Amino acid sequence: MNFRGYFSILFIVTILCSYPLSANAEEKEENIYDKRMALYKKTEAITEVPWYYIAAVDQYERQIYKDIEEDQVISIRIPPEIWYGAGNTSMDINSIGIFNGKGKDGNGDHRADPNNGEDALYTMASIIKEYGHSEEDFKIALWNYYKRDLTVQTIKNTALVFKKFNHINLTDRDFPVAINYNYSYRNTWGDRRGFGGNRIHEGTDIFAGYGTPVHSTTYGVVELKGWNLYGGWRIGIRDIFNIYHYYAHLSGYEDNIKVGQIVKPGDVLGSVGSTGYGPPGTSGKFPPHLHYGMYKDNGYSEWSFDPYPYLRKWERMAKNKN
Repeated sequence: MNFRGYFSILFIVTILCSYPLSANAEEKEENIYDKRMALYKKTEAITEVPWYYIAAVDQYERQIYKDIEEDQVISIRIPPEIWYGAGNTSMDINSIGIFNGKGKDGNGDHRADPNNGEDALYTMASIIKEYGHSEEDFKIALWNYYKRDLTVQTIKNTALVFKKFNHINLTDRDFPVAINYNYSYRNTWGDRRGFGGNRIHEGTDIFAGYGTPVHSTTYGVVELKGWNLYGGWRIGIRDIFNIYHYYAHLSGYEDNIKVGQIVKPGDVLGSVGSTGYGPPGTSGKFPPHLHYGMYKDNGYSEWSFDPYPYLRKWERMAKNKN
């Protein structure tokens, strides 16, 4: 198997859990979403920590563990040294208080069990509550817990999305260029690129005419906007599945698009162009097209994976809406 084929399969398997693929899967996930929301709201009532903060932490952790069960409701895992307390080598639930552990009983069974999702949820909310209830307090709590800027930014943005749409079942998607325009694409992920040194193509090129509208494929927050040597005028959106969506070679942006803006599938971000491969304003060194890339973050590092299978699926979804 060649380089592109191997990594394409590996990354697709890693990401599959992010998007329901059948009616039965969607029905099951809908039920799971209801259960999760009920627990988030219950925890909010007890701790006064906004449900969307709690939900965003749980959503983030759901994406970074590979052994999450399909029907697992809560995915938060708190390290033993935090749960039981530093020095509590016996990991004795009854001595959590003695060692200043954070583990708490969330389901009322008088046991602070780290393997119980409701206990873990309540414990995490209690940790957040120690810092306060404002957005800035939330960011400080996340930094002290995760010690990673991208993690803090991702969770904070996910919380903003959940708050705006007042829901967690946000699985709708759209194709990145307007389907009522002429366009064409094939799988180009992993192809060699020469400009800027020997490197691989980390995305799919969708060829279309100048000015073709470019859409957000997902719910998320605009993380980057501006000029890039390779991508020209580009925009980056972080979604609620720890995935960064990269749109490059734009001819321009939609007037109201700015960093920090919350977007949904179908929102117009800009238009197709041929910018890049030079200083700001360089254009026309290649035919007009949208370079669309996807990057997964696992809590430690971020890597590119093949967007082509998702583009095919989202294209069908977009056409079925018309």
